[in-house]
Amino acid sequence: MNRENVLREKSYAFALRIIKAYKYLAKEQNEYVLSKQLLCAGTAIGALVREAEYAQSKADFVSKMSIALKEANETEYWIMLLRDSEYISLPISKSLLEDCSELLRLLISSVKTAKQ
Repeated sequence: MNRENVLREKSYAFALRIIKAYKYLAKEQNEYVLSKQLLCAGTAIGALVREAEYAQSKADFVSKMSIALKEANETEYWIMLLRDSEYISLPISKSLLEDCSELLRLLISSVKTAKQ
């Protein structure tokens, strides 16, 4: 399986986890502002990876993957903020951060490879 397929599958699975986290935060914690930011950034990663699959050019591919990388970095920020404000537990935040870090590494690698 190539890197893009792994990235496609992992970003989709991560988006599903983010949606579940958003639902929990809204329903159980009555937290709507930070959780909405998490939802937008966390689901955008996979959407951008999918867009990049049909990029019009190499430059378009790099652009979309670079934006996905920025969204992953932003998602990491929101997870850390939700953890440190005690809206999500340490074990949940640790698991989400590990998945997010893996996506960051895959995206960095994809961008670097595409630029070469």
